[in-house]
Amino acid sequence: MLLPGVDLNKPPPGPFREAFWRSPLRGPWLTAVLGLVLLIGLPIVIVTGLLSNDAYQPALSTSNALGRDIGGPLDFYLFAWPTNPSWLYALTQGLHVTIGLALFPVLLAKLWSVIPRLFEWPPVRSPAHALERLSLALLVGGALFEFVTGILNVQYWYAFPFFFTQAHYYGAWVFTGAFLAHVALKFGTMRRSLRTRGEMLGAPPAGHAASSGDAASSGDGAPSLTATSPAASTMSRRALLGTVAAGSILLAVQGAGQSLGGPFRVLAFLLPRGRDRPGPLGFPVNRTAVAVGITPAEVGPRWRVELVGERSVSLSRAQLLALPQHSYDLPIACVEGWSTTQRWSGVRLRDLAALCGVHGPATVTSTSLDPGTFGQATLGNEQVADERSLLTLRVNGVDLSLDHGYPARVISPAVPGVHCTKWVTHMTFRSVPA
Repeated sequence: MLLPGVDLNKPPPGPFREAFWRSPLRGPWLTAVLGLVLLIGLPIVIVTGLLSNDAYQPALSTSNALGRDIGGPLDFYLFAWPTNPSWLYALTQGLHVTIGLALFPVLLAKLWSVIPRLFEWPPVRSPAHALERLSLALLVGGALFEFVTGILNVQYWYAFPFFFTQAHYYGAWVFTGAFLAHVALKFGTMRRSLRTRGEMLGAPPAGHAASSGDAASSGDGAPSLTATSPAASTMSRRALLGTVAAGSILLAVQGAGQSLGGPFRVLAFLLPRGRDRPGPLGFPVNRTAVAVGITPAEVGPRWRVELVGERSVSLSRAQLLALPQHSYDLPIACVEGWSTTQRWSGVRLRDLAALCGVHGPATVTSTSLDPGTFGQATLGNEQVADERSLLTLRVNGVDLSLDHGYPARVISPAVPGVHCTKWVTHMTFRSVPA
């Protein structure tokens, strides 16, 4: 007995009774097909998410860690983030967001297909069943948390009281653990269900007895997903799968349009940062100078960038422009999944390091006039050593605009866009062991 007067052998009215669920579309085969799609796509989302965390190189500084305590069992990094190819982060984060968006309709359909199982009676039959139910709760809760917060982040709508990157990272570990446990428990059931034969793409008419394939049981005592007294069908399983596929394709096109940028950006119909405007400065920005509170007076003639290393050097913009200038086509790729490739011109970071007496491998911490969370970032020695890493002064042949980081911003290949610090006012170079 769970509570006095509660009969474990007699489920209460409502969703706890099998007769409550009458859709003729539910069945093990449909659930298995949707599960197979998630089994293929979710590992890509998980791996690219962990790679995104690696690209932030949070062990380099607290500013890179974005509020997390580094050094715990869930904070490990397999390698220093490379600079080649320059579009590496655009690829990994683009896949993470695009495939994640595309899988959301599949996830919702999968949850719909198994919702009767969430109301099993009795809720717990044994210690083993209790563990399975706990893993299922963590899986469903973790999946919804990760997908919903991720989609809200893509739209820059932070309708939650916690810091996104921190919560999303630790939530990913909860979801990943539950996902692996669920796959281990249900992989055999999925394989058996996929082997079933019969009119699996159709919908049995009302009152039609389920086929042997439809009624495939999990073998663990759980109720069947197939309705015992199905209602009249209003669509077929083929139509259901087609609707889910159409939604997934539409969201995949939107994500790909943002990630690829350029002429493909017209496909990004959600457009959280708007379409490109004409002209060399018409590409999107995440945060404008007005939003940050940067005023023209702060970046006027008295602006200087302070270089700190073995010695300190203060340079005006005119002095920076007098140094050797270099130009490269490099993307800015942001965690929200969008990217844009432009031609950037400026002074190499390794040349600035040499100016303040730092030779050989070094990191650099750039500080912005932006006083907020993203006003400082540290690049590793791989980025500083790369000849394409610049303190940029111009883009596409013209001076940076204030929104794009005037008087100077950092650009480096394959790094998250938030590490391309705008409105730079201070750079600290530190030597690291070779």
